[in-house]
Amino acid sequence: MKMVQKKSVFIAMLSLLAVVTTACTGNSTEVSAPKPGETGKESAPVALNIFANFSITQPPGPDNPVIKEFEKKTNTKLNITWVSDPVFDDKLNVLLASGDLPDAIRLPDSTVPQFQTMVKQGAFWDLTPYLKDYKNLMDSPKAIWDNTKIGGKSYVVPIVRPLEGGTTFYIRRDWLDKLGLKMPTTLDELYNVMKVFKEKDPDGTNNPVGYTMRTHDQIEFIYAGASSKWKPVNGNLIDITLEPEMREALLYKKKLYDEKLIPADFAVMKSNDITDLATSGKSGITTETIEAMWRWQFDQWKRNPKVNWEPIVSLEANKGPFQQQNSGFIGVYAIPKSVPEAKMRKILSLLDFGASEEGHILSNYGIEGTHYKKEDGFYVTNDQAVKDSLGPGAMGKLFMKHDPYMYAYAPGMPKEIFERNKKIIDAKAKISTPRVDIGLYSETNIKYGADYTKKINDIKTQVVMGKVSIEEWDKFVAGLKTDANYQKIIQEMNASYKERLAAK
Repeated sequence: MKMVQKKSVFIAMLSLLAVVTTACTGNSTEVSAPKPGETGKESAPVALNIFANFSITQPPGPDNPVIKEFEKKTNTKLNITWVSDPVFDDKLNVLLASGDLPDAIRLPDSTVPQFQTMVKQGAFWDLTPYLKDYKNLMDSPKAIWDNTKIGGKSYVVPIVRPLEGGTTFYIRRDWLDKLGLKMPTTLDELYNVMKVFKEKDPDGTNNPVGYTMRTHDQIEFIYAGASSKWKPVNGNLIDITLEPEMREALLYKKKLYDEKLIPADFAVMKSNDITDLATSGKSGITTETIEAMWRWQFDQWKRNPKVNWEPIVSLEANKGPFQQQNSGFIGVYAIPKSVPEAKMRKILSLLDFGASEEGHILSNYGIEGTHYKKEDGFYVTNDQAVKDSLGPGAMGKLFMKHDPYMYAYAPGMPKEIFERNKKIIDAKAKISTPRVDIGLYSETNIKYGADYTKKINDIKTQVVMGKVSIEEWDKFVAGLKTDANYQKIIQEMNASYKERLAAK
């Protein structure tokens, strides 16, 4: 048995090292510095090794026609190591620890502890003096750039996304209509709809649940009127974990659990299991980004063409209508200082082209005639666009122009759904609450934050499932209020927040 375990560990290590080797191996073509806005003046294509992620079934292959078009437009040879989201963080950690880095590295954000340490050691380019030369990149809202800075400087280029239209509650509109129900606007109304969905079983799937429990921390944010764990109050940040509203949110979720309106095993369900609940007709409420939900609906239509998932504009508990605002990015790219300045500029030129209108069309819709046709100003994509991994799930994790309606669209979507989604995004934008914690830094949180997060999430789950009482939660919160390290995290986050406010 021990021999089998050792063999498994050895194979896993080889797999991680293979990713690092692939990411860092390639042509080290010398290149003269391109002028700002210049995309291809070198005599030979410049090889660029890029470490990237994808969240769809398959990433683009090396012969992908859109990748080839990007190479032609920018005079590059793109050696892209695509890593799937479920294993990305582990492989990123191995890559950073190796010290043998590719030319551009995708990170979830600028606060990755190992990256922060390496920045302090001078291992990555400070891009601040150079970015002004790249107009398309700088066209993104200032708030997005501010959310990715370290000490007021830009060491990363954000992979931009809209500030509005991210993860939101979705509901089966066809179920509402069939049962004569109104669109819920409060959590109490949502609870009542869940009860009817479970009792009436509109798709006849036998014992459905009301809500999949995907990203159920959204319920906590609605109760607190905050877009994350941290909420600004009178110039300070408070941790909503310690507030009475968190207690109310847990009791709400416990009620859903007790009445079997959510999956009994929600705490151990994987992402695919949750998606299957929604797409098999076993649940009529879930959360998802607007564009991703379309992909699930498109697949579900093959079995039931009446399916109609509609995003909910907002929900409220006791703080008024609430909608969480996005960070404005889905990751960032950093360039190691080991990359020569000329090549660093070439990477910025590549990303700048990706943020242009032409690059935006290429990564999202593809090549006209091959992937799409344009009708009445709308891009009508075909099956080839899906096969070639277009859109935000892979290609759009590399190249993206800021588009406030990006989340409103996905390949294959009819124009009427796109227009509906745009209106919902506009309605959300009027009430959305920004996230204030993005990019803030706490040394103590780096050391102990993951342990605290696990303990907090564990006791939350136990309360919801009735394994411990709500009074045990009260005792736990009282303990956090006197815990020196936990309070130090709050102090350091506040210091970082005030430093940012002073720099504006």
